[in-house]
Amino acid sequence: MALQRRNLIELATTFLHLGATALGGPAAHIALMERELVERRGWLERQEFLDLMGATNLVPGPNSTELAIHIGHRRAGMPGLVIAGICFILPAALMVLFLAWGYVRYQSLPQISWVLTGVQPIVIAVVVHALWKLGRSALKDIFTVIIALGAGMLVMSGLSEVTVIFLTALLGWIWAWRTKPASPPPAEPPAPPTQLNSTPGFLLLGTAAPLTQPMLGQLFLIFLKIGSIVYGSGYVLLAFLREDFVERLQWITDRQLLDAIAIGQLTPGPLFTSATFIGYLIQGVPGAMVATLGIFLPSFIFVAILSVMLKKASRSPRARVFLDSVNAASLALMALVTWELGSSSVADAGWLLTASLGGMALLMLTTTKINTIWLILAGALAGYWLQS
Repeated sequence: MALQRRNLIELATTFLHLGATALGGPAAHIALMERELVERRGWLERQEFLDLMGATNLVPGPNSTELAIHIGHRRAGMPGLVIAGICFILPAALMVLFLAWGYVRYQSLPQISWVLTGVQPIVIAVVVHALWKLGRSALKDIFTVIIALGAGMLVMSGLSEVTVIFLTALLGWIWAWRTKPASPPPAEPPAPPTQLNSTPGFLLLGTAAPLTQPMLGQLFLIFLKIGSIVYGSGYVLLAFLREDFVERLQWITDRQLLDAIAIGQLTPGPLFTSATFIGYLIQGVPGAMVATLGIFLPSFIFVAILSVMLKKASRSPRARVFLDSVNAASLALMALVTWELGSSSVADAGWLLTASLGGMALLMLTTTKINTIWLILAGALAGYWLQS
């Protein structure tokens, strides 16, 4: 019991820290988790981290948030699943809620673009460092190298990321069944039972009363639907939000929707906290609460189901081939996102600043175990100095 409590406290403090500092989108979030949880803390083996990362691409929802939830489950069972997910989401949701209040009051977004100017090169360095580490584990044979290269070329040719992930998963499954499997490893002893009274259902307690109001109930159900079906980037999320809230219900305008997406990108943590912003615009704090709950709740449920399946699959030789193909494709997509981040950073800050800050950060990452928060703060200060 004491060990369980200590693990939960560690999960809470670690993911609160990550949720408050994880700028740069899902690829950057995943890289920060790899640095903090695999390299610095040793909570997971790199192969285990890769399997969890690949699995998040197979279900709808925000990938980095689902990875945090997976890691919480591995670390402390169902209570850990809930604690890790909430603590990763909470800092961003609170920041977005505060910015939504300011937006309604002053009818404008804060001018904080200088933060991204200095932080983006640091984020790129963190992702490149993670790609190097993960690549050595993921690209283990000629099959996984071919999968990674093929996935990258298909996305560059215009095929959607979701389609590519499922194509590579199908190819991995076919290849696994054509390959004679080795003898399976001995079964692991069953894990000790975990408490089930901390499932995501308790999240509903804080919003049970507001959900009885028709408009809030509708708001919750729309975001629950979106969280259950959205794959892919923030642009996919934008399309679903526009269809429901701008075109069908006309609760917000196109300008407000774009501002909500911009706030989600400017703040740390998952982009899906744009839902918090929209919920506040529509129904104030209760609206923000039910919107946040609705869009993230499916991720907790998907991970709770997927975690059981993944643990069994990782012990099957054929399933191992399948997981390896998904991991290789996921790594290729992460590399393409890093290229896009680099291009964006050069456009915003120029080659000299991007290369200088990114190069220094990469040197620190490869030669020390420095906490990435110090590098991010240094980048933010550099961006502020350049803008002042």
